[in-house]
Amino acid sequence: MEALKQIIRDIPDFPKKGIIFKDIAPLLGDPVQFTTVVDHLKERYTGKKIDHVVGIEARGFIFAATLAYALGAGCVMVRKPGKLPYKTFQQTYDLEYGTDTVEIHQDALKEGGRVVVIDDVLATGGTMAATVDLIRENFKAEIVEAAFIIELTFLNGRDKLKDLPLYSVMEF
Repeated sequence: MEALKQIIRDIPDFPKKGIIFKDIAPLLGDPVQFTTVVDHLKERYTGKKIDHVVGIEARGFIFAATLAYALGAGCVMVRKPGKLPYKTFQQTYDLEYGTDTVEIHQDALKEGGRVVVIDDVLATGGTMAATVDLIRENFKAEIVEAAFIIELTFLNGRDKLKDLPLYSVMEF
């Protein structure tokens, strides 16, 4: 997986000055590397009886859909407010300056279901922590693992997710 790091593009000062954005677009556009990542994740979760793969808006959807297909599991979306058309459960969480909210359809998961939650990047961990709370409080589903393509270790996002098994394909 170390070779994959070479395809990740750094974008300085995006989305704001002082941030170095890790751009996965080159990874997604490379059929060999993209397949390598999906196959790697499939191998990790094969045999673990995953019922659903939950993807977090927006780049998490890409990996959730492909992994769910590869595993023969369902795919569930967690989105920002007002983006899902059916009745939803919400979870609000704190940001550095303010709050944000994520939503999931009320019929998205079943109690006791086994899920993997996936997003492209683990940064501060706030969005994943809110998603985990949303799933645990409303569905009592078993979260087998939270998975990320990239983990920005210097932001210590794992600290917000201490009670959760985590996996990152690559770390920066």
